[in-house]
Amino acid sequence: MSNVELDISSRRESALSTNKVVRNTYMLLSMTLFFSAISAVITMAMQLGQGAGFIMLIGGFIMSFVVRAKANSSAGLVAVFIFAGLMGGALGPTISMYIAAYANGGVIVAQALGGTALIFLSLSGYVLTTGKNFNFLGGFIFTGMMVVIVAMIANIFLQIPAFSLAISSAVILLMSGFILFDTSRIINGGERNYIIATISLYLSIFNIFIHLLHLLGALTGRN
Repeated sequence: MSNVELDISSRRESALSTNKVVRNTYMLLSMTLFFSAISAVITMAMQLGQGAGFIMLIGGFIMSFVVRAKANSSAGLVAVFIFAGLMGGALGPTISMYIAAYANGGVIVAQALGGTALIFLSLSGYVLTTGKNFNFLGGFIFTGMMVVIVAMIANIFLQIPAFSLAISSAVILLMSGFILFDTSRIINGGERNYIIATISLYLSIFNIFIHLLHLLGALTGRN
C-alpha cells in the first residue's frame, strides 16, 4: 500500500472516530439533560429547600471529578448520571424559589430555558457546521474564569447588586466561549472521550441557565 493510500485510510479512520465521538457525546448529553430535568421536577415536588439544593450541588461538583477519573470505564457512565441527577436535583429548589418569589416566575424559568437552548444550539451548531477551530480561546477563557472566581468571592463580602449582574453576564459569555472551545475540540480530535466531552458541555449549559435566571429575575423584580 502506497503512502498516499495509507494517508487516505488514516484520515478516513480519524473522521469515523471523530463522528462517533460527536454522535455519542450529543446522545449522552441529551440523556443527562433529560435525567436532570426529571430530578429537578422530583425535588420541586418534594419541596426541598435551598440548603438541600446546595448539598446536592456540592455532591454534583464532587461527582464531576469522579466522572473524569472513571471516564475510560463503564463506571464513568454510571457516574455521569449520578452527577446529572445531583445537579438537576440542586436546580429544583432554585426553580421553586423563582416561581414563588416572582409574579411571572414560571415565565422567567421558561425564558431562561429557552435562552440557554438558543445559546447552546446556535454556538455548538455553528462549530459543527463550519468546523472552525476555536482552540485559541483556551487561554482567554481560563484567565476569564480566574477573574470571575475572584470577583464572586469579593462580592460575597461587597454584596453589590450591579456587580452581581456583571458577574452573571461575564459567566454567560465565558460559558459561551467554553461551548465553542469544547465543541471545536470534539470535532477536531482534541477530545476523544465522549463522557468527558459530555460533562464539559453539560457544565456550560448548567451555568448559563443559572446565570440567565439571575439576570432575568433581576430585570423583572420580585413580588
